[in-house]
Amino acid sequence: MTMVPGSAVATAKSMYMLAARGRISTQFSIVASPLSSMPSLTIFDRVGKKRQRARAATKLDWAEYEYLRAEVAKRLVDRLEDIMRDFPQALELGAYGPHIAQEVNAVKGLNGKGGAGGIETLVRCGLTEEGLLPASMTSKSVTQEGNAKILNLLGDEEHLPFSPASFDLIVSNLSLHWINDLPGAMTQARDVLKPDGVFLASMFGGNTLKELRVAFQLAEQEREGGISPHISPSAHVADCGSLLQAAGFALPTVDVDTITVSYPDALVLMEHLQGMGESSAILTRRPYVSRETFLAAAAIYQDLYAEADGSVPATFQVVYMIGWAPHDSQPRPKKRGSGRVSMKTLQKGASDGNGGGPAR
Repeated sequence: MTMVPGSAVATAKSMYMLAARGRISTQFSIVASPLSSMPSLTIFDRVGKKRQRARAATKLDWAEYEYLRAEVAKRLVDRLEDIMRDFPQALELGAYGPHIAQEVNAVKGLNGKGGAGGIETLVRCGLTEEGLLPASMTSKSVTQEGNAKILNLLGDEEHLPFSPASFDLIVSNLSLHWINDLPGAMTQARDVLKPDGVFLASMFGGNTLKELRVAFQLAEQEREGGISPHISPSAHVADCGSLLQAAGFALPTVDVDTITVSYPDALVLMEHLQGMGESSAILTRRPYVSRETFLAAAAIYQDLYAEADGSVPATFQVVYMIGWAPHDSQPRPKKRGSGRVSMKTLQKGASDGNGGGPAR
């Protein structure tokens, strides 16, 4: 799919609903976050990412850069609607912007209760207060309008502050690719799901911004005689199913969308990434990149990828993951050896002319 920035701005500027900031309904038990337990491998600067997203959300033109999140939120909720059951209590993990809440409240549940997926209460757990309520949005109470009640809570995806079996559904929209301990965070998500609950998430995959990565590598090699990381590493599609299984999810499903967005040039692309709060947050990134290197990267990008009209494409690979918290009612593989064929069956198949195979 090809998009042009601005096509989803109307969606991002639609009604935004917010309940009391920093509070959560007493029906959810909150436990202390294990802030002292840091992941063994730290790739991303989470404090820096928090600062980037807070800064982006305070801009009055914030909505103009939200076309990707708005589009992917719609596709996520479409996948939720394909599951023919209700999820009364839901958690949005890594909430940033109103997109999931808007899509949930846009329709009624299957049984006339709640919004999309039968969600009656959606708890939005976000890293920054600014991301939960961007500057360009209006705060409104959801207790009197909307199909689902929206509650908000400041929280880190790496340290979930909820008791086990608190939610029927966890949904996450383009947030997980900034987590250091992704297997650990997904394991925590499984723990706070009720048995047979659903984990539904989108994140950027390894082919995202592949054009910009190549342009920076060539520019730095030419201007500075070496390369450094500018584009954040992301999980490859082939690894996502293993991540779901390692986190203890049953019936894992992974699928991929490739969204191509056209920009006037690479410098505009980089401006939009900053506006999205998606600038690099790698701990080993260079603190300063020269103007000459930036211009060289933009020129190389133009030379390698320019379209007939002079615009340049940017690839965003979106990986969707679905996993279920284990439950006895779910289908299970048969026991090892249960599919063996007896000698008697083989002999009968041979006598029937099946070439020694089992009779059909």
